[in-house]
Amino acid sequence: MLNTQIDRVTERILERSHKARSAYIAKTDAAISKGPARGHLGCSGQAHAYAGAGEDQNALAEGHAPNLGIVTSYNDMLSAHAPYAAYPDLIKRIAREQGATAQVAGGVPAMCDGVTQGETGMELSLFSRDVIAMAAAVALSHNTYDAALYLGVCDKIVPGLVMAAATFGHIPAVFLPAGPMTSGLPNDEKAAVRKKFATGEVDRKALMAAEMAAYHGPGTCTFYGTANSNQMLMEFMGLHLPGSSFVNPHTPLRDALTAEGVRQALAITPGDGFTPAAHVLDARAFVNGIVGLMATGGSTNLVLHLPAMARAAGVILTLEDFSDLSASVPLMARVYPNGLADVNHFHAAGGLGYMIGHLIESGLMHEDVTTIVGSMGAYAAEAKLDGDRVKWEPAPRESQNDKIVRPPSDAFQPTGGLAKLEGNLGQGVIKVSAVAPERHVIEAPARVFHDQESVKAAFRAGEFTQDTIVVVRFQGPQANGMPELHGLTPVLSVLQDRGLNVALITDGRMSGASGKVPAAIHMSPEAAAGGPIARVQDGDLIRLDATTGQLQVLTNGFADRDPVEADLSANEFGIGRELFSAFRRHVGPATAGASPLLTGDNE
Repeated sequence: MLNTQIDRVTERILERSHKARSAYIAKTDAAISKGPARGHLGCSGQAHAYAGAGEDQNALAEGHAPNLGIVTSYNDMLSAHAPYAAYPDLIKRIAREQGATAQVAGGVPAMCDGVTQGETGMELSLFSRDVIAMAAAVALSHNTYDAALYLGVCDKIVPGLVMAAATFGHIPAVFLPAGPMTSGLPNDEKAAVRKKFATGEVDRKALMAAEMAAYHGPGTCTFYGTANSNQMLMEFMGLHLPGSSFVNPHTPLRDALTAEGVRQALAITPGDGFTPAAHVLDARAFVNGIVGLMATGGSTNLVLHLPAMARAAGVILTLEDFSDLSASVPLMARVYPNGLADVNHFHAAGGLGYMIGHLIESGLMHEDVTTIVGSMGAYAAEAKLDGDRVKWEPAPRESQNDKIVRPPSDAFQPTGGLAKLEGNLGQGVIKVSAVAPERHVIEAPARVFHDQESVKAAFRAGEFTQDTIVVVRFQGPQANGMPELHGLTPVLSVLQDRGLNVALITDGRMSGASGKVPAAIHMSPEAAAGGPIARVQDGDLIRLDATTGQLQVLTNGFADRDPVEADLSANEFGIGRELFSAFRRHVGPATAGASPLLTGDNE
């Protein structure tokens, strides 16, 4: 039986989204009613579409079997995307074996926040999600595909591809992951070296050696950041094959899962098993995704991305939904930075199949949803190799390591990893799953900065000698594209380790790697929009209370001040920022997903 709070939140989302969802479904149904589009193209159009198809040219021109469009984020610079190099050839071969065809429809950009952390390029990061959605739309605009295969893994790539899949909701969508790299230097050891470098105890050579030992091969980073939270999300929302998220690249099982994904995509093209993406991406699927986020202690970035993905499918999510679901879903996993294990250890301990089985049994997620393989019940399974094919077996009912995963009845904490914050500073969110309970309430004077480098400079100058709430503003989407401020984590961690009570408040982002320092992030309205955070002054007494969800400036006269304005002209040029000025001008608030494409007027 479904948990009453899960049911109540779902019904609230359905009611709130009724108008937008009805309009979305009407448009999707109209596109579905026209049938597969390839046959409607003129002869010249078809000839252009098939001219480069090589051995598949005649099958495309003369046959009526499905044609799969591949949208890929492949590049060979980034470890998470490099494995996709071999996917198109494998996909085409499997499609031919099934009497069908596949074509690479197009590529989408894939940038790495790990490379751009603290650099100018990070100011393009969030908006790259919307560029990816647009690029995927261009790739599919030729309208010659019966289903789409999306090859994407990391931070903005999966959300952008889901936005595109929703927009092309009249055709099926199957997401094919690449998997995490094998385990390297343990994440806690890497973090310890970073902190020593921040204090000058080790040099850059030692830091580089640690980083290279941690990030050492193809696949996603092994900590539970945004990339791996994305992979969890695709499984919890029924867009991956069961058990496929955390299988390492370049292994026989990984290749067999990719091949099976192609077969499944063909099975759900127009016909008896037709499953368009619009039928998968409904309110219940997004609720399941949020449940997964809370149960695993996933990335705060998804609090931005999920509302944007949902809006593309006519579903309206709010911070209340995240907060209320978090209050109902126990934290079942401890994966770094919320624990010592990495995602490979998590997968070996039972992983997503174990968690989904227990969540369904406990009534904490919807089982009766549409997925690419049927219902969510199929995801309480693990994938194994049987010859060169995949077979699915029931996921273990007992945790293989109760320091990593536990059932809801014996969870690590009774509530999920995220909490909404609200008060006279606006609205924000905090990730509490890695924060010690004694640090869930911080009351201290403010120290205000307009960029993270100034915080680091103050730290190096020894200016932090008392309890402090660091306020870093003009980091929102309108100001500079809302870069991640993950570079502040080592500095603030050192201050906390010195015995100070510290916290961060910002209208910017922290990544899924944000850790043990309490951080109120995504503050909205942002400073560049005249939000309350622009009124804070050095010395203001602030109370951050994650237990009650309150975030208040306690200093008298705060609300009567005029908001500070900042000169943001330096954010307008360099490393491509000139091309994103329209995005900064038209972006919606963080609470609605911070998208320039879906600004929140569709309620």
